[in-house]
Amino acid sequence: MQNLVPQAVAYAFGSFRLVPSQQLLLEGDRSIRIGSRALAILIVLVERAGEIVSKEQIFQQVWPDTIVEESNLRVHVTALRRALGERQGGARYVASIPGRGYQFVAHTRAAEWPELPAAMRSLRSAPHGIPLPLSRMIGRDAVVKSLAAQLTRWRFLTLVGAGGIGKTSVALAVAHALAERFKDSACFVDLARLSDPGLVPSALAAGLGVGACPNDPVPELIAGLHDKEMLLILDSCEHVINAAAALAEGMFKGASGVHVLATSREPLLTEGEAIVRLSPLGLPAESAAITAAEALTYPAVQLFVERASASLDDFELTDADAPMVTDICRRLDGIPLAIELASGRVGALGVHGLAEHLDDRFRLLTRGRRTALPRHQTLRATLDWSYELLTEEQKSVFRRLGVFEGWFTSEAAAVVVPRDILTSSAIADLVAKSLVSADVDGTAAVYRLPETTRAYAWEKLAEAGDLEAALRLRTSA
Repeated sequence: MQNLVPQAVAYAFGSFRLVPSQQLLLEGDRSIRIGSRALAILIVLVERAGEIVSKEQIFQQVWPDTIVEESNLRVHVTALRRALGERQGGARYVASIPGRGYQFVAHTRAAEWPELPAAMRSLRSAPHGIPLPLSRMIGRDAVVKSLAAQLTRWRFLTLVGAGGIGKTSVALAVAHALAERFKDSACFVDLARLSDPGLVPSALAAGLGVGACPNDPVPELIAGLHDKEMLLILDSCEHVINAAAALAEGMFKGASGVHVLATSREPLLTEGEAIVRLSPLGLPAESAAITAAEALTYPAVQLFVERASASLDDFELTDADAPMVTDICRRLDGIPLAIELASGRVGALGVHGLAEHLDDRFRLLTRGRRTALPRHQTLRATLDWSYELLTEEQKSVFRRLGVFEGWFTSEAAAVVVPRDILTSSAIADLVAKSLVSADVDGTAAVYRLPETTRAYAWEKLAEAGDLEAALRLRTSA
């Protein structure tokens, strides 16, 4: 029988397929969401693959009858490259031809593609009630795979880690990986914007699109989810932790088909909870002779290079700069947010200038996404968020620990922290809150503050007027 389904032209390149008539970009069977301008630029370049397309020609096609600055084009080309997963040492699709324009350099294959009605195209790309990631995640594939497997087995996981380490991004990736496995899909509840713990159940009700009893909504919510098979993501629990813990535990006990994934800077400490700590991005060991190719095998450096390319269109990591870039990533403790903020300064300072100014990191790293939560727009704000959640005694202990470079013991801490506030659990509490790192070998434990956290604690110690006294005590530790 003749195939009566209308056909469209599709272009295949690498693992991608582009269907211009449907405004559709696929990687495998997954729809890739990018801005309409970036997609229009991709269509122009792919339809003339191998040719150099001038900037004027792109302006005419993408912004007809509109005056557009060249910087605007660079922004959209950068977004396009991110969507295609371009990175140094990997696949390259869009080449910049200095003074002339851009060229699509990957091999393309044209084929027919079934033309879908608009309604079906909308369904194809509809999310599962889970926000789409704003940028490509780097270096977390193994973590996402492991968490997805653990979550199906344990039903209740809390992903714990320091501010800016990427907990939300990983949780979203896990949710997208698992959403098809749940009959009733998934629900993402962003708790970060709440200031009143009493609103946590209402936030879940809003995420589910249901009403709830204003007096005690939790039993009603549990009853409503009793026979559901779904994934529930409670994101950013630390500032409303008691309410989030009660809700998560209630769901775990009362709705056997609901799997809970929480993110927090400290564990919820509830029945049924399995805790997974998210580590920083992988870094090379200190080496003065590392090459660009070697450095780019590590996720922290990959992230720096990708984000630096967004700041400086023609940025490429050279062998000369590789040791300095790895040192920058190391001084930022492999924390994705800190690396993103730093790499965004490469366009203004260059790699060497960035390295020279990194000691003043809290003034330097202040240009996060305007649409991000306030605590993710600057490096200082990220640490302020954690610091303000501490008790006064915990703040005092934390500040004093800032005098230690590298690892220290609890005995050394006892020398610099007043005895009346250094309880047996004081340092353990800071470890739980992802402000202090611990290394336990048998029965002994040593601790350290990551470099950026230590710089923050040092600053707070100076503000409190205790820096000189703490330094004098440290010398006797």
